[in-house]
Order: sequence, then C-alpha cells, then structure tokens
Amino acid sequence: MSPSKETISNWFKELQDEICLKLEVLESSAKFKEDLWFRAGGGGGRTRILLGENIEKGGVNFSAVHGKLPEGAIKSLGVEGADFYATGVSIVLHPHNPYVPIIHMNVRYFEMDSNTWWFGGGIDLSPHYVNIEDAGFFHRGLREVCNKHSITYYSKFKKWADDYFYIPHRKETRGVGGIFFDRLSAELSFTKEGRWAFVKDVGKLFCDLYLELNKRNHNKEYSSHEKQWQYLRRSRYAEFNLVWDRGTKFGLHTGGRTESILMSLPPQANWVYDHQVSSESEEANTLAHLKKEVDWCTIDIIK
Repeated sequence: MSPSKETISNWFKELQDEICLKLEVLESSAKFKEDLWFRAGGGGGRTRILLGENIEKGGVNFSAVHGKLPEGAIKSLGVEGADFYATGVSIVLHPHNPYVPIIHMNVRYFEMDSNTWWFGGGIDLSPHYVNIEDAGFFHRGLREVCNKHSITYYSKFKKWADDYFYIPHRKETRGVGGIFFDRLSAELSFTKEGRWAFVKDVGKLFCDLYLELNKRNHNKEYSSHEKQWQYLRRSRYAEFNLVWDRGTKFGLHTGGRTESILMSLPPQANWVYDHQVSSESEEANTLAHLKKEVDWCTIDIIK
C-alpha cells in the first residue's frame, strides 16, 4: 500500500529516537534536551539539542506541520492548492575536534490537498580539514545505498548536491558534498512506495557514516591554530544556511519555530578579513578540494 502521511511521519519520529540514542553513546554524560513546540497554523515538532564533550552542538529535529500555505510559498514552489502537510527529520552536528567533520542530513515529505506530493532530502559532509580517505568512505556509502534503488540515483543526486551546496559569493563548495534530492514523486518506474523505501534507507545510513567518521578522528590532537581554522570554516557554513538554504527560507516563510530552524548554526564562528592560508598547508589542501565534480569514490584509491 502507498504510505500515508501519518505512516511517514511516525517513521520519522522513530528515526529521530534511534539517531539520538546512538549519538548519546558518544558522550560521557550529556543527553539531548527536548523542546516540544506547536505551530499556530497547525502541527509542531520535537527539537532535540545536544551540547556534549564530543559534539559541541548538535541538533536532531522532527517536525510535522500543516495548514494553509502562504501565497508567497505557493508561488515559489509552483504548486496548486491551499492546504499543505510537511514532515521530516533534520540533523546538523558541529563537533569539538576540528578533524571531525560537520555533517548534515535531511529527509522530508511534502504534500498538498491537490494530490501533489514529493520526497526530498540528502546527506552532505563539511570537513574543516578535507581528508580524502574519509570523503571516499562517505561517498561510497552513499553510492551503495543509491544503487540499491536505481543506478541513476548516485550520479544525479551527487551532482545536485555539488550544485546546491555551493557558495557562489565564495566560489567554493560548502564541503565535499554528498547527495541531495528534491521533488521525488511518482514517474516512469518510480512509485511512491519505491521513493519512500529509498528515503528510509538514506535516513538509516546516517549513523553508520557519522559514527565511523567520528571514531576515525575524534582523538586526533589539535591546537588553537586548528580551532581558529574551524571557526573560520564554520562561518562559511553559516553563510550558506542564512543566504542560500531553501529549507531555512521555507521554514521562516511558513511560520516555523525560529529556534528550531536556526539550530543548524554553529555555536561559535569567526569572520576574518581577507584571510590567507600558507601554501602547502593543510588549510590550503582543504581549499583546493572545495570544488564541484570531484570523483570522491575513487580519488583516494588512485591518488
């Protein structure tokens, strides 16, 4: 049977619970703080924030909102109808250690009373210091899940991520990319059940990827030099989310909870005027890799 919005929403709640439990294992004592919130126009969500020794600031949010879609949102989405329903899980983790990357995931579902519906989401990685082996591990995991559902998914969704997670005013990508997809509806051989199965597999992949990347890097030593670079890279992350991110704009335009929408911002970031890096440095290596169309699945094998 085709999944209902209630079935989808309930699964997203379970995904939030599972991910929060696994992330708390990384911390010696810190636990997620939960805020329940309600939207005046309909629906609400569960915002969960973790401030730990490993994850400096992490958010794992669930929401299910509904009601009348504002006219501006109707025009920007290009949809017909008045009533909407949107549900999903959104995650951003900002680590203490500069050698552990920032990671983001979003899986979501949207429908209108005009029988329009689609899935969206993705996972992307924003290292403060690009590690080719880690990027390769990350992308091969994504490719494996994509290929399980369609051999066209990975190349299509990776390019989408390269183009989407790009900071035009900096002329650099936000990180090493990942996959990004939106408006996945029923077409050709793709059914609603098939799209939903793919989205669930993406959601379940998150902890497998992040826990391994954290294990590889969280004990690496660093100094104030690496921390200052981390703060600078966090500022680029903030610039993207505030200027270009569609999810941020949609949440604010539909009257979502501001604190939950902006939970993706880092706890601390620095903006340094005309910052320059030394050639042949780790920082220069990172900047050299912040570009589109890198074949991360093979780059660490053939280097």
